[in-house]
Amino acid sequence: MKETLQRFGGFMAAMVVPNIGAFIAWGLITALFIPTGWTPNETLSAMVGPMIINLLPLLIGYTGGKLIHGHRGGVLGALGTMGVIVGADIPMFLGGMIMGPIGGYLMKLVDGALEDSIPVGFEMLVNNFSAGILGTIIAIAGLLAVGPVVEGITNALGAMVDGLVSAGLLPLAALVIEPAKVLFMNNALNHGVLAPLGAVAAEETGRAIHFLLETNPGPGMGLLIAYYLAGRGLLKQSAPGAMIIHFLGGIHEIYFPYVLAHPVMIVALWAGGILADFWFAIFDAGLVATPSPGSIFAYIAVTPPGQFVPVYGGVLLAIIASTVVGTILLRMFPVDAHEEEIGELDEDLTAGVPV
Repeated sequence: MKETLQRFGGFMAAMVVPNIGAFIAWGLITALFIPTGWTPNETLSAMVGPMIINLLPLLIGYTGGKLIHGHRGGVLGALGTMGVIVGADIPMFLGGMIMGPIGGYLMKLVDGALEDSIPVGFEMLVNNFSAGILGTIIAIAGLLAVGPVVEGITNALGAMVDGLVSAGLLPLAALVIEPAKVLFMNNALNHGVLAPLGAVAAEETGRAIHFLLETNPGPGMGLLIAYYLAGRGLLKQSAPGAMIIHFLGGIHEIYFPYVLAHPVMIVALWAGGILADFWFAIFDAGLVATPSPGSIFAYIAVTPPGQFVPVYGGVLLAIIASTVVGTILLRMFPVDAHEEEIGELDEDLTAGVPV
């Protein structure tokens, strides 16, 4: 079980971690230039949407395909990811992580089948057309099949959160919210489900606990601290910069790749999220509006008088719980992200692929 988790985590890391720099660049642009950022700028903030919708998923899809079959596999992975992007209205990081390896694997199979039957002098023509035809097929498949499925999953998760909150099982909503956030469904849950519920509750009491559930920066901060304390390689080295962007800038998306790179770390987020939500419920915590972006500074701006201990006690508890659980998990199931080890992983993954 441990070896399986390590291999799976290593493969996810190999897709995500080489692109962490792009995530940090997007996080900085977002934190600085969106209307609620540190220095709002309408012209520069125009980059935010295209980067998260197109650039970042395509990078992940390309990297996943490249791991399986080099540059040609990366190109096919990017083509499949593009189909998924067009087929949905949410960031398709999950789609990229699915279509990238599939595209690379199929390209490897096709190249293996054609390798000994290409006439001399026609190698470039056959290679280009085989990649183009296969790319067309998987792009269409991504658009018509994978994209709508992922979007359907988003809607189902939103309905689950709504049901748990309505049933009075509010702390258990973290079991759905945290995985959904990591798959970049955070905005759909927050603005589509929790914010409307919170607006109704705030009309009666002047504050609402719903505004705390998805926006709490504590679990993500604890996760990044755990990586800094017990992580390895690029994940450990990039954690301090990600902490600043996440906790001070409010860009939660910056820590999602750290979980995608090692999925067992979702347990650390659950620990922080559930304990914090219990604290919020016990002390009847609430904010007057949704903090946007979800930074500690935005929290201060929307915390009503008398709510500082209930609100920030929950944030602190989440940080501690996620740090402790995350550190334990990284000791039990370590994952590395050195470039040389990613290369070794590439060889292991492709060793058993028929050609």
